[in-house]
Amino acid sequence: MKQTTLNSRHREAGAKLVDFSGWEMPIHYGSQIEEHHQVRRDAGMFDVSHMLPVDLRGEGVRAFLKQLVANNVDKLQTTGRALYTCMLHEGGGVVDDLLVYFFHESWFRLVVNAGCADKDLAWMETQRDKLAPGVEIIPRRDLAMIAVQGPNARARVWEAMPGTKTLTEPLKPFQAASVGGMVVARTGYTGEDGFEVMLPAQSAPYFWQALLEAGVKPCGLGARDTLRLEAGMNLYGQDMDTTTTPLESGLAWTVDLTSERDFIGKDSLLRLPRTRQLVGLKLLDKGVLRGHQKVYSAHGEGEITSGSFAPTLNASIALARMPEGVNVGDTVEVEIRDKRLRAAVVKYPFVRNGKALV
Repeated sequence: MKQTTLNSRHREAGAKLVDFSGWEMPIHYGSQIEEHHQVRRDAGMFDVSHMLPVDLRGEGVRAFLKQLVANNVDKLQTTGRALYTCMLHEGGGVVDDLLVYFFHESWFRLVVNAGCADKDLAWMETQRDKLAPGVEIIPRRDLAMIAVQGPNARARVWEAMPGTKTLTEPLKPFQAASVGGMVVARTGYTGEDGFEVMLPAQSAPYFWQALLEAGVKPCGLGARDTLRLEAGMNLYGQDMDTTTTPLESGLAWTVDLTSERDFIGKDSLLRLPRTRQLVGLKLLDKGVLRGHQKVYSAHGEGEITSGSFAPTLNASIALARMPEGVNVGDTVEVEIRDKRLRAAVVKYPFVRNGKALV
């Protein structure tokens, strides 16, 4: 298994380490629920160095990205601006979801998922060779990534590294700033405020230690999963993949179908009938919602894509792919251990900025 530069720090902290997409990563440091509440109420930090930043450099990067991804990178006009989007194959299925950062016309940075990194690089190189041979694709395995999330996250980062405050305090969500050899972005995967910091791998242990001394608690991938689910954020491989389109995965807002710009998969998205949608569920009976459980509605069967106990709500919630026609306010039945339990169809996100929304 591959290890991040912070692996020894996780071991020292008593983390339970698991295989995640071929990387040895901390699932928790003792209590997943406590780590979840730590992020909702104060500040927690995650080692997300298994994710891969990829720099695209050279002339024609913007033109290449306009064809490569479903969202429109022409929205990125100011230095440091970020955009969430998907790469699609010709059939409209999701190759991966990613963030795109704009620094200048000959330098954009993508951040892709750990489990898709090799596949993504191969896909990008194939498309580059067809569409933009002059563009250089540079995987940045020399970088580490630390996400600091929670209502007090930004203040704790400034305490840990006072020199970063001047450049990062003005940042709005989905903006980033270069600070020395770091990129500090006001982005995240928890539904809370905070920063995601990309920095040289050899510097990561020192930054991690400074954050610890500023009172930031380490959190594992278990809490990251319940936090992102409460925030209604998709997980690649569960809520969408190559067999599903963004339009049936709750990601229509990340797809630009209005401009004349053509992109890979656009024709299929315009042509394919929309028969499925992603909805939120909140369990009304006693039990726990989990991925792959069958869901029965008046409009036909569906399936849970992600499900878990939600610590902030003290309830069980899920994202489920259901037939069109299922609406917020409906009651459906979920098959759990050969029993059918009632669940309400609700609008997600379930939680945002510490507040329950359902």
